[in-house]
Amino acid sequence: MKHSPSIWRRNRKSARLIWGNLDRKAIDQLRSLTTEYCLSIAAGDVLLLNGRWYVTHSGLVGIAQRNRCSGIRTAVVSRFSDPMAYRWVFRAIVYKTSGSAGFVGYGDADPSNVSALVHGAEMRVAETRAVNRALRKAYGIGLCSVEELGYLSSTPEPPRSKGTGPSHSNGNGSGNGQPRLRDRLCLLIRQHQLDPTLVKRYAADFCGTQEIREASRDLVESFISHLSEWAAKDRSGLLCKLNGYAPAQEVQP
Repeated sequence: MKHSPSIWRRNRKSARLIWGNLDRKAIDQLRSLTTEYCLSIAAGDVLLLNGRWYVTHSGLVGIAQRNRCSGIRTAVVSRFSDPMAYRWVFRAIVYKTSGSAGFVGYGDADPSNVSALVHGAEMRVAETRAVNRALRKAYGIGLCSVEELGYLSSTPEPPRSKGTGPSHSNGNGSGNGQPRLRDRLCLLIRQHQLDPTLVKRYAADFCGTQEIREASRDLVESFISHLSEWAAKDRSGLLCKLNGYAPAQEVQP
């Protein structure tokens, strides 16, 4: 797949702005992703998490579109699904051309392996995971997709010591084996290319505190859920809202 050298320059600049100075291995991997698949950091096609690159659903769909994918078919696998338990299993088939046999991928989701932010949407998560796996097979993508990660909420809660009550932290500690709220917020900021400073100001305003670290964990959870939904549905509107928290520029006479 041909790519424009400008994509690599933009990716290299975006990577520095978001994650700072990366090691040679990460840079080489990013160059390879840019060269082979034309993935864009600014467009949210790839993310760097814990030192590893992950492709996103939008990045995979973009690859399929650029390669003129013929179609994608999905279906619920009823015998492995249990709607009452919010457990869903999907089968997806990607057809690279109209006459191809298709590449099959399966995806599952239930409350134990999805983020708390999307509880109640397990069916959609399962379908997305199935499509992602089928697309990765069809186009030879070795990277795992972000949507397939189960660690975002799958770690079971460890037992508490006797006499220890529930934590009332604002979320900088995990407490239950799940990612810290701060990490979840950082993931959202990176995924949707938001200004961290403006997000913090908006969060404090949303929670009714001077700073976000003064807010209760429940308020921070509510803000993260609110931010995630808004960013997914109307990123432009969210950016306008965040820009309202930018410091006013002094006008020179």
